[in-house]
Amino acid sequence: MTDLSNKLRPTSLDNFVGQSHIISKDKALYKLIKQKEIPHLFFYGKPGTGKTTLAKIIAREIDTDYYYFNATSIKVEDLRKVFDRYKNALIKPLIFIDEVHRLSKNQQEVLLPIMENYDATIIGASTENPFFTLTNAIRSRSFLYEFKAFTQEEMEKILQIALKDIDAKFDKETKEYLILSSSGDARAMLTLLNFSYKVSKEITIDLLKQLRENVIGDGVSSSNTHYDLASAMIKSMRGSNIDAALYYMARLINGGESVDFITRRLVIFASEDIGNANPNAFNLAVSTMTACNKIGYPESRIMLGQCIIYLTSSPKSNGAYKAINKALQGIKAGKLLDIPKHLDSQHIGYLYPHDFGGYVEQKYLKEDLNIYNSLNIGYEKTLNDWVEKIKNKDS
Repeated sequence: MTDLSNKLRPTSLDNFVGQSHIISKDKALYKLIKQKEIPHLFFYGKPGTGKTTLAKIIAREIDTDYYYFNATSIKVEDLRKVFDRYKNALIKPLIFIDEVHRLSKNQQEVLLPIMENYDATIIGASTENPFFTLTNAIRSRSFLYEFKAFTQEEMEKILQIALKDIDAKFDKETKEYLILSSSGDARAMLTLLNFSYKVSKEITIDLLKQLRENVIGDGVSSSNTHYDLASAMIKSMRGSNIDAALYYMARLINGGESVDFITRRLVIFASEDIGNANPNAFNLAVSTMTACNKIGYPESRIMLGQCIIYLTSSPKSNGAYKAINKALQGIKAGKLLDIPKHLDSQHIGYLYPHDFGGYVEQKYLKEDLNIYNSLNIGYEKTLNDWVEKIKNKDS
């Protein structure tokens, strides 16, 4: 029996399952594909959710040549060979680049003129959001779409299609494990079904567990995506519930979430929710990010556990977070104050605080702004005392 995931890969939009939020008949992308007006696209999301499949369908819909590259091994000269081949051709190829977040800046620059002139259609895919790795120039010439994990209903639909091709037999419990253990990854489900069937046409849950002992990821619906688990982890940390924070982080780790994804959120939390109530929290979070990215799993779980306990136990203050937001909101609303002359680059009239023992009274804003309001929590009290002592050094 051939590989089911490839054999059952949809070949048209009409039999493409899932991603209805971007590819149903009433959506713009669907209409563009049908009109054969394809923009440059970048797809990201969990494995086995149809990113490569949709790219192939698009190539078939617009009746053009399809080329596959993987950014982990792509060579600029290979791309140029394809582009040169079609320089004077009537058709324009579709270039699919997997793991697109790994493209180097140089490789992205090679794509720019091609994208600008539409000498080829570029479609990229990644299991990670490539927003922060793609250059502004690339993003301005393309559209990004998130592919969501298949729901249980969509997985059942895919399974029913597969069962038309093979005469496998299993009970309700086995079917549920086959679907749920695949965590919204259709490829993973079909792979498990494929190799189970090679062992026996009578598939049991015990047989499935011999091949896949644990769930490969988290959840099969929107309520169980990694974003929701990360949200639950952050909210538990903010609420100082150590057990809950550890549990949700363990779910992320067990689901195969990257160290980078988790540690970025810990660093953000340390600044946004703890801030200067405990400045060391930020240092620990950054150190955890550095160490975990160097070491990787499974040992990184230990450092992640230590860090999340510390952050969850720390006093919480969003004073700094609120202050910078307030400053930005004021500026966006048109609060653009002239810089006092003694503070500009000419320094005329500027009083150098060090010449006055560390502090001297002078105007720093044209008008007073009430931006930062200390919550007086934890180490913020010490910082407040410092400022008071600096300003009242002679008292």
